[in-house]
Amino acid sequence: MITKQPAGEFPGEGYAVRVCDVIDLNADLGEGSIEDGDGVDEGLIPWVSSANIACGLHAGDPVLAAHTIVIAKAQGVALGAHPGWPDRMAFGRKSQSHPAHETQAIVGYQLGALGALVRAAGGRLHHVKPHGALYHQASVDPAYALPIIEAMVAFDPGLWLYAPDPSVLAALARERGLRVVPEGFADRRYEADGTLTLRTRPDALIHDPEEALRQVIGIVRERRVVGRGGERIPCNARTIGLHGDGSRAAALARRLAEGLGQAGITIRAPG
Repeated sequence: MITKQPAGEFPGEGYAVRVCDVIDLNADLGEGSIEDGDGVDEGLIPWVSSANIACGLHAGDPVLAAHTIVIAKAQGVALGAHPGWPDRMAFGRKSQSHPAHETQAIVGYQLGALGALVRAAGGRLHHVKPHGALYHQASVDPAYALPIIEAMVAFDPGLWLYAPDPSVLAALARERGLRVVPEGFADRRYEADGTLTLRTRPDALIHDPEEALRQVIGIVRERRVVGRGGERIPCNARTIGLHGDGSRAAALARRLAEGLGQAGITIRAPG
C-alpha cells in the first residue's frame, strides 16, 4: 500500500521545466453495480491517490457510488466526479450532440448527485474528470468544453479539473479561473500527434505492467511518452489515469505504485 502524502500545492502545474518527482495516480471507479461484488475497486483504491467516481449516467449507481466514496475516503484518496454522457449501453464512449444548456445540465446534475453523497460521507468533492466521449469531445470542441467548465464554476470553482493538456478544455478552463491538472495515461498508447490511440485498434491498450511503468516514469522524469510508431512525444501530465474496468486493473495499479516508489517518485493528489 502506498503512503498517502499530505495535501499541499501540487508541483508541476503548467509548463515549468524542472523535473518534478511527484505524480498523482487517478482511477475510474464505481463503474459496475453493487451486485457485481468482484472487489476490483477495493483492490485498486489502496494504490491510487485520486478516485474518479461514476455518477450513474454512463455507468454505476447511487449505492455503488456511496460505497466507493466511503472506502476511498477512509484510505485518504481524493474524491472526484466522473461525469459522462447518459448512455449506459455504450458505456458513455459514443459521441453525442447536445446544445450547450443541455450539456451543462447533464454535467451539473452529476456533480450535484455525487457531491451530495460525498458531503453525506463527511467529505468534499475534490476534482472532476469527464468520462469517455464527453472527455474527448470537450478536449477539441468549445461547444462541449465550455458547458463542463460552467457547470464546475456554478457548483464549486475550487474544484480541480483533470484534462489533457494542451487541449481546448484545459485552455478554456484556465481562462475561466479553474485549476487544471494535465492528465496522461499509463495503460493507453499514443499517436504521433499526442492523441490517444483509438480503442478500435487492437494495440490501443497497454496490458504489460512493466511497459506501463516505463511509460509513467518517462512522463514524470522526461515529460514525454513513446508513441505507437516509436516517436518521442512531449507529455506534461501531472496526473496519470488508470481504467478501473479491467480484470487486471488492480494488479497494474499495485505495480505502478510499487515501481514509482522504488524509483523515488511520490504519489500524491493535487492539494
